Amino acid sequence: MSKQIQDAYIVAATRTPIGRSGRGYFKNTRPDDLLVAAIRSAMAQVPTLDRGAVEDAIIGCSFPEGEQGMNMARIAVALAGFTKPVGGVTVNRFCASGLTAIQMAADRIRVGEADVMIAGGAESMSLVPMGGNKPSFNPEVFAKDENVGIAYGMGLTAEKVAAQWKVSREAQDAFALESHLRAIKAQAAGEFTNEMTPIEVVDRFPNLETGEQGIRTRTVSLDEGPRPDTSLEGLARLKPVFAAKGSVTAGNSSQTSDGAGALILASEKAIKQYDLKPLARFVSFAARGVPPEIMGIGPIEAIPAALKYAGLTQDQIDWIELNEAFAAQSLAVINSVGLDPSKVNPMGGAIALGHPLGATGAIRAATVIHALQRHKLKYGMVTMCVGTGQGAAGIFERV
Repeated sequence: MSKQIQDAYIVAATRTPIGRSGRGYFKNTRPDDLLVAAIRSAMAQVPTLDRGAVEDAIIGCSFPEGEQGMNMARIAVALAGFTKPVGGVTVNRFCASGLTAIQMAADRIRVGEADVMIAGGAESMSLVPMGGNKPSFNPEVFAKDENVGIAYGMGLTAEKVAAQWKVSREAQDAFALESHLRAIKAQAAGEFTNEMTPIEVVDRFPNLETGEQGIRTRTVSLDEGPRPDTSLEGLARLKPVFAAKGSVTAGNSSQTSDGAGALILASEKAIKQYDLKPLARFVSFAARGVPPEIMGIGPIEAIPAALKYAGLTQDQIDWIELNEAFAAQSLAVINSVGLDPSKVNPMGGAIALGHPLGATGAIRAATVIHALQRHKLKYGMVTMCVGTGQGAAGIFERV
């Protein structure tokens, strides 16, 4: 017997601050601990929801091994303190993992298989390096020319996009500066407050006077990446890092980062039963494949598909979170699709704020959902390119 498709709503959305990988806020913090904090915070936003009503958790992660292995989704919900066991599955679509987790959770509700779901993402690039601890490509990747693009480092793909779409170094640096300026302005205005879950970080250090271990606790409540001292002159001095005569630098690329995000999704039945206030309706999602060697143009294919599924036109989208993997690919997408730059990343993007890979889709979803509420806008979109050649886009409607 066929079931009528029902709507899925987001009733809570939050994220941790984003820390710089390697030496930042969360260099010693486990990603599953960040995820637990985000899940607990999201659940605290819906106090009338029966904790036993949560049926499953779907969590995105780009490199699910090491500290973020062993099915991190299940481990996180087991540690988050639910009144009865909650299942969990960890999914991987690289940079779109967190957004895909939201789509999968929404679809469970839309087809009537669940009423309350957790979705999100977590990634520690400090503890698990990009590519994982033991990268191992299938030999066929190198055996055929058409497959070699899969093995390209993403920086090289950005160089190819810059060349093919004629994105200059000057344009990339100007875009990067604007990302920092917008992020700093948004931080100063408290624009991230509603979407953010402050995290208590415990630092341990040797106390040379006592010979014992010292402990310092601090609360982190802002993204670490935005730099007030960023300037065009400073960006121009940076050397290309992926090609000797290239234009892609550390300054006009996204920052490797650590962070997590979590959302609670519910059916209309659950909203009525538990007296919940929905923030947004999940509208549509699309993922498309593109040539791996120009993976950055993925949103060019995914955005029109998501709009078609939603029955919307591009001008109806009020707020766009376009993940800034690189300024080169961001500009190629904006120019090719004809996106309104004023609607794209109004509070800065990954170049300033950071890109914790599999967590980014959930983090940026929290951003757009709260931005729609704050500014009384109707439709928002999260979109990104994806390593090895994909693009993804998801659309949300404020309710």
